[in-house]
Amino acid sequence: MIHPIVSKTFQVSESDIDELNHVNNQVYVHWLEEAARYASAQNGWSSKEYFENGYAWVVRQHWIEYLRPCFCGDEVTIYTWVSAMSEGRSLRRYALVRNGKLCVTAATEWNLINVKTGRAIPCPENMAACFEIVPDDDVRLKELKIHRPLRYEPTGL
Repeated sequence: MIHPIVSKTFQVSESDIDELNHVNNQVYVHWLEEAARYASAQNGWSSKEYFENGYAWVVRQHWIEYLRPCFCGDEVTIYTWVSAMSEGRSLRRYALVRNGKLCVTAATEWNLINVKTGRAIPCPENMAACFEIVPDDDVRLKELKIHRPLRYEPTGL
């Protein structure tokens, strides 16, 4: 069963907080990567599965828009979905919600590589088939109140 939009919840701890008393930028990036791994595993491709098959996804670039800060003790839910896939590249979108309010939108462009050579490779069809592409205007995003236009334009996807 394909899970097109996956959510993962994080509890903000003291170690996540910076000198401005809100979640540090590096923590958000860590959460994005954790949410991506979790979503991939939910669709049948755990880190173990990738490595056993000689594959790994590597980050080409992250894009993050901060809308509201998160604070110690907050519960943050990250929704993530694949919005585009072409060849060996994937654009994964994220929406971070706290108390029903959108706090962060983000996107990561991932490249699939052969772990032995470190070189980019096309995404095998059996892997691509495990991920539903969720377009930016998908009604499910609107229903979750996480629809927001992406101000980042990836090239070639």
